[in-house]
Order: sequence, then structure tokens, then C-alpha cells
Amino acid sequence: MSDYPLIIIGGGLSGLAAGIRFARFGQKVLILEKHSKPGGLNSYYTRQGRLFETGLHAITNYAGPEEKHAPLNRLFRQLKLSRQQFPIHQQLCSEVVFPGRASLSFSNSFDRLLEEIRDKFPRAIDRFLQLVMEIKELDAFRPQPRMPTRARLLAALDDELLVELLLCPLMFYGASEEHDMDFTQFAIMFRAIFLEGMFRPAGTIKDFLELLISQYKTFGGELRLRAPVLEIMQVSEQNGRRVHGVRLASGEVVTCDVLLSTIGHPETLALIPAPPNGATENTAALAGRVSFIESIALLPRAACGHIRNDRTIIFYNLAEKFFYGRPEEAVDLASGVICFPDNFQGLPTTDTIQIRVTHLANYDLWKKTADKQEAYRQLKEEWIKRSRQTVGKIIGNYPENVVYEDSFTPLTIERFTARSQGAVYGSPRKIKDGRTPYENLFIAGTDQGFLGIVGSMLSGVSIVNQCILQGQDSTRN
Repeated sequence: MSDYPLIIIGGGLSGLAAGIRFARFGQKVLILEKHSKPGGLNSYYTRQGRLFETGLHAITNYAGPEEKHAPLNRLFRQLKLSRQQFPIHQQLCSEVVFPGRASLSFSNSFDRLLEEIRDKFPRAIDRFLQLVMEIKELDAFRPQPRMPTRARLLAALDDELLVELLLCPLMFYGASEEHDMDFTQFAIMFRAIFLEGMFRPAGTIKDFLELLISQYKTFGGELRLRAPVLEIMQVSEQNGRRVHGVRLASGEVVTCDVLLSTIGHPETLALIPAPPNGATENTAALAGRVSFIESIALLPRAACGHIRNDRTIIFYNLAEKFFYGRPEEAVDLASGVICFPDNFQGLPTTDTIQIRVTHLANYDLWKKTADKQEAYRQLKEEWIKRSRQTVGKIIGNYPENVVYEDSFTPLTIERFTARSQGAVYGSPRKIKDGRTPYENLFIAGTDQGFLGIVGSMLSGVSIVNQCILQGQDSTRN
């Protein structure tokens, strides 16, 4: 008999959600996490006695408790959690800004975006409403050929500037593909950000992770931290394409009936030594190329009267045409995301203002400094300084008021998430049904195609329901 009916590789939000769902049915399950903290892309660290969140700007897919069929509420039912355990704060208002050209503000009321488009792009409003109807009716997870989004939007709206304004936030918050995105992915993100909206938990990501871990352990789930997987072990070809467990970096072997990986499709395949012909693809060809650099700055609120901080998130683009991909330089300052993590409805006013800034980055150029500590430090300092100058032109000059600053590069992302090349959103090729050439090895998380925190967690739940629980009654609430 195997040690576990199910092993999950990765203790991020998708892995924790999958573990809770499986354990709910009295099943024995083990989550293996390589780091000392769970959370994966959405974790935390402390500096100077203050907790800083990584990954989390805002959670998409907002829904009120009364919206029973909304993704957020479906997720909580599947995990047997109460919304009362998860107080939330909605965004104030966010904005897409192309300085000197156009802007669109939006909130958790879709009417605001409609009024913006009606006012600023009157020729396109009827076309936009038709597009919204198509998005609402689209089954984004039904297998279908890839549909490029830019060309489809241009044909639908007949306004290139409006197309770029709509694409900017959706690509920054979920596109794993350079320059374009599959229309089904666009539809998922459009619903999540524009139709449903953004929010954050009342507490920190640490509080949310502790809630999930407590629920997981209540159902009997086991979690092992500092337990990196060195190898996924295969059964001989005569018994079909199956895996039977994992070998940890410590040398320990743990067996299982089913293996679920949430660390990414190419990253999972890389753990399988000498796969049989046709069992796996070229992992290098599957790797994502979109990565970022991000900085966090703290400023005294009393010194920030001149800073524009009336938005929750500002997505900006200074170029004539919005570019989304691996830049030629180490960082692309022409576009970015400016997030004010304290600007959500109902959050108490603090003595400081936090500003988080995200830009596209070139993994290869950062990789060249991986073994050169001083060169890496200098490269970070140079680009963070240039970033401050650029962002200051949009929200007001702020660098002289910074009392604390930290930054993350593609190398940081790769180190702490194991995402190849620091590709936060994973491989451009999504595995929508979660299946691999091995009949008992499944993929969940970003590389399944679900996006955002709620989407990633629903991914873990859906694979457990559809592929692992099989004949059991996995549809009950």
C-alpha cells in the first residue's frame, strides 16, 4: 500500500486548496513545500518589525456574500470555510493611465467603466457592450483552438487605443504570453478584474495562510516544510505511464497513488528523469518568458501631501504602443503597475504610505549577475533609482521621503517560487484539463489556466473534484 493516496507538490494557495478539498473526505494527503513558509507566489517576510507581503497587490473576483454562484463563494463552500472568517475590503478605485493620451478608471461597480468608455470612446460603446455579452457567454475552459486577443479586440471595437487600455491591466495581472494573450485567458481576466473587481483581506496574507493551514490540518492533512522534491519516480513502462511517488532532496522516498503538482508544468516535467518517448515535452520550450522586478517603498504619511494616492492601483504606459514581453534592457520603465496596498475601503489610516511598483524585466540580463553579488546589487540600485524617477512623474516626486525600500528581481522570484526564469504566470501553454501523459500525475495552479488568487485556488479544487476524487460525491457543498 502506498504511503499516501495523494501527494501535492507545492504549498502555495493552489496546493493548500487542493489539500483541504481532498482531506475533507477523510482522505490522507501530504503537501510538500520546499521553503520554510507556505504561500508560494503569495507569501510574506518581516523587516524592521513590519510584515511585508509578496505577490499580493489585490485579490480579483470580488463577490458579495449573497452571490452564491460567484467564484469566491464557490471556493469557500468547497473548502468548507465561512465568509465570516474572511472579512474583506474592496478597492477604492483603480485606473489605467496613458499620460497625455487617455485614461480609464474602474472600480467594483462595472457601471463606472461603462461610463468612462461612453464618455471617452462614444463611438465604441455599443461595440464594447456586445463584446461584454460575448465574454459573459464564453466557456473559457472548454478546449478550443487558440484565439489571439489583440486582433479580435481590434475587429470588435475598431479603436486601437481602447484595446491597449483594456489589455494593459489584464496582461500585467495574468498574461504568461508575450505581446498577446489567448482570448479565453483575456475573458477570464476581464471577468475577474472588470466585471467582478478587486479586494484584499482585512488581515495580511499571513493571516489568510494560517486560516487555510488550520482548516487543512483540522481535516487531517499533513504539511511538510523544507521538503524539496528531487525526483518524481515512474513505474516501469509495462505497467503504463504512471508515477508512484517522489524522492526528496534528503533521499527519503514517499509513495502515493496520485500526485498533484502545483509548481508549474515545465518545472514538474523537469523532475521526471529519463521519461519514455512521447511522455513529456521539451521543458525549455514550455517555460514562460514574462518576469518582473518589483519594489516596495515606505513613506511617512505626513510628508506625502503632494503625492497622488487616491487610487488603489494605477496601471500606466508611456510608450506610443503598449509593449508586454521580455524587454531588451534589464527593466522596461515605459509601463508598469503602481499599487497602494493601504488604499482599500475601510482600512484604518496608518502613519505610513506603502507604494509597490512593478515593471517588466529581462531574466537573461539579471541571470548574468547571479554569481556576482556586487554587480547584482549595483544593477538593482540603478534600476530602482530610475524607476523612482519615472513613477515620480506620474504620482509626484517621492524618493527623498522613503524611509524603507526593498526590491525583488526575476532571480528572487525564481529562487523563492521555483518558477523557471522567474515567470510568475508560468508557461504560455496552459493544461486546461490538468492532465499529463502520466495517468496519475496532474497539474494545478497557474499552468492550468486559472488566474489570480481565487482562480489558482479553484484550480486546485477543480482537479481534485474532476480528476482525483473520481467516483466519490465531490460536487456537494
